[in-house]
Amino acid sequence: MSAASLVLTIIGADRPGLVESIAQTVADHEGNWLESRMAHLAGQFAGILRVEIAADRAESLTAALKSLTDAGLESVVLTDVSPAAEYATPVVLLDLVGQDRPGIVRQISRVLAASGVNVEELSTQRTSAPNTGQMLFQAKARLRMPPGLSQQQLRDSLEGVAGDLMVDVSLASEE
Repeated sequence: MSAASLVLTIIGADRPGLVESIAQTVADHEGNWLESRMAHLAGQFAGILRVEIAADRAESLTAALKSLTDAGLESVVLTDVSPAAEYATPVVLLDLVGQDRPGIVRQISRVLAASGVNVEELSTQRTSAPNTGQMLFQAKARLRMPPGLSQQQLRDSLEGVAGDLMVDVSLASEE
């Protein structure tokens, strides 16, 4: 029996038991929850997860997830078709901090795109600086490097805009 790998995106008003209802739906269809990222932002829940399921059960799982709209959840289900070779290139971790201002994500992501870097995970937040109370912007990202691009080349490209943005950028290899 062949298996299917599905990528599910779910969003809706956050409430207790929401993740359990998704997990129960996956389990009811004998799916295996492989990995996920979930967050609460401004009263909303957003999650993305990957599920492995028997190919002949994928359609019924998709339909069951669509029925969660009655509970206030919207879902999108896609078949995972990523080639295994995609995961053969190195991963670099980006850490950025600086004074908050509009355009930081746009300018950093422009450098990453121009370098052929794939942003696999991105987490950002605004915080108050401990001593001054000034608003700081912080970003952490997991970046998939393209073949032929060194970490030093990426660092040089990012440092080219970091000064203008007044941010500190550091890169580290994923261990």
